Amino acid sequence: MGVAAMPEGLLPESVRLLEPIDRISEVLFGLIMAATIIGSMSVAAAGQQEVRTVLVAALGCNLAWGLVDALMVLMRTLTERSRLGVLGRQVRGADAAAGRRLIAAALPPHVAAIAGPDEIDGMRRRVVAAPELPSYGLRRDDYLAALGVFLLVVVSTFPIVLPFMLVQDAALAMKLSRGITLAMLFCAGFALGRYAVHPRPLLTGSAMLLIGAVLIGVVMALGG
Repeated sequence: MGVAAMPEGLLPESVRLLEPIDRISEVLFGLIMAATIIGSMSVAAAGQQEVRTVLVAALGCNLAWGLVDALMVLMRTLTERSRLGVLGRQVRGADAAAGRRLIAAALPPHVAAIAGPDEIDGMRRRVVAAPELPSYGLRRDDYLAALGVFLLVVVSTFPIVLPFMLVQDAALAMKLSRGITLAMLFCAGFALGRYAVHPRPLLTGSAMLLIGAVLIGVVMALGG
């Protein structure tokens, strides 16, 4: 997440386990996966057994992908932390000019474009002054972030399967499920627009609703 992307010695004292963009992305992922599986059900021929099978498949798929996603978060964090550990040692062992070049090369392009010499040298000094960690392995917050990713993918399944648990009529349950899916897509897009300080978050919500609906349709058409 955002922590792993920062040069060693520049980490804030406290960070959120998941940034808003990460939370929204994980919810969208789980939502689209579950909606795709449920959408494959034939309402005309749906009996209790088929409904149960589809619900179990939707939950099982999101459980599996939530686990995969969580493991990928840990792998990415470990890889980035190891890379930044090497960068920290290189900066400490280099002279001031070489250290500044190393840090400038490691910064994301949009940050490097606006960071002046004073900012980059301040980063170098903080890296040099920071004590080298004995281990660059995973920490408690990393596991909590991975758990958060897993839960977001899985929990996003439940609102759209809930109608099938509460309503006996499969056709009505399907309509309610689709309505909930569209509402969640809109809310996710609206939240994304607010996070991006978009002047018209209602527009981003509507765009996400449309994009999500198209993605679900494409995945279903491809047999996903």
